[in-house]
Amino acid sequence: MQYMFLIYSAEQDEPVPGTAEFDEMMKGYHAFTEEVQEAGIFREGAPLEKVETATTVRVRSGSASVVDGPFAETKEVLGGYYILECKDLDEATAYAAKIPTAAYGSIEVRPVMDM
Repeated sequence: MQYMFLIYSAEQDEPVPGTAEFDEMMKGYHAFTEEVQEAGIFREGAPLEKVETATTVRVRSGSASVVDGPFAETKEVLGGYYILECKDLDEATAYAAKIPTAAYGSIEVRPVMDM
């Protein structure tokens, strides 16, 4: 079954690019990605641009509204995702715990609906 791993963190808690902490986090991401690729379970994954680049679209009563920014005020924002093919939720949560952002943010694990 495919699972989506949604990577959330408060941007002010993230390591700052150009610091040793950021470099260490990126090494962790490269190692994790390599691990799931070698295991043959990697399907897709990507980081997202900063939340300031988001655009939200809502349709109400047939009329579209386009607003700059995220859909809601929140401390934690979606920063990226992975889609992995895991045998079950136990395996998925074990992989989620290895994603570097889990150390200061959160990883939401959701099964991908088979349509």
